[in-house]
This record gives sequence, C-alpha cells and structure tokens, in this order.
Amino acid sequence: MKAMDDPSALQMLLDREAIRDCMYRYCRGIDRLDKKLLRSVYWPDATDRHGAYSGSATGFVDQVINKLKQGGRRVHMLGNILIELHSPSAVVESYFQAFQTERDKTGQLRETFLCGRYVDRFEKRGGEWRVAARTVTYDWIRQAPMQDGTDDEIFGLRKPVGQRMPADPIYALLKESPFFRA
Repeated sequence: MKAMDDPSALQMLLDREAIRDCMYRYCRGIDRLDKKLLRSVYWPDATDRHGAYSGSATGFVDQVINKLKQGGRRVHMLGNILIELHSPSAVVESYFQAFQTERDKTGQLRETFLCGRYVDRFEKRGGEWRVAARTVTYDWIRQAPMQDGTDDEIFGLRKPVGQRMPADPIYALLKESPFFRA
C-alpha cells in the first residue's frame, strides 16, 4: 500500500500543515499587531514563557500588543519547523529570526536581531491545532544603534511599507477574498 493510500498518513500531513499554518499566523499577528489573529494561535488556557514574561498566553498577547503599539518595526521569520505528532498533542520546535526596532532608555533608536526557537506543545481540540504551552528559547542576539528617520527617508521609493493592521496591504487583499474572516 502506498503512503498516500493510508488515511492516517494523509491525516498526519494535514495535521502538520495545520500546525505550520498556526505558526505563520503567529508571525503575521505579532508583526501586524493583529490581536485577534495572535489570540487564534493559542488555546484560551495556554501558557507562554517569552523572555521576561511567564504566564498565560492571553496575558502575553495583551502585554506584547500594548508594548508594540509604542512604536518600532518588527519582522518574524520561521525556518526548520520540526513536528512530532503524538495525537491529540504534538511537540513542535520552530527556529525563528526576529528583527525589531525600539527606543532604548535614552531615546536612541536601536535594532535588535534575535534568533531562537519556539518550543511548543500543541494540542488538537475539536479538529483544530493551537499552542497549549510555549517556551521561547534564545540562541542569538545582536543589538546596534539605528539611524532615526521617517519611512520616506528610510525606504525611499520602496513602497508600500509594512504597516499595522488594518493598514497593511495584506488586509486589503484579504477583504477581497471570499474566505476572509473579519
């Protein structure tokens, strides 16, 4: 029997893809400050150990959205997502790179480059996969001063520039989709 003829093999592929999709929603949610999307990544009773924060995932989402509203750009990228299925749970290790800008205590604009891993326990409930427990493990950091300037000064003719939700171009495209979840 071929692997694709085995219904359990097909379900494993579907489960893995659903977990990857959840991880990608996290990146969009955090980068675009999309609180609703970010909450959709975690189960309501999930926990998150994320840098100095350790507590409920709901508390993390509230804290991080409020902090990021103060300014700065960020880009999260994923690679090397290893998923070990133990249905109805999964152990997932996802390597990340995060580029962030923020002002330090003196008001100087600073860029931070972080690399690490999201070490997650996912659970499948009601046919849906979400994070039940997350520990962010940091493997690399680089910080440097950054020149201040407006988007026009920094990006020049490169348009459009990434924005927060709902101004980012992805939200206009999603509104055109018949599958958009407002």
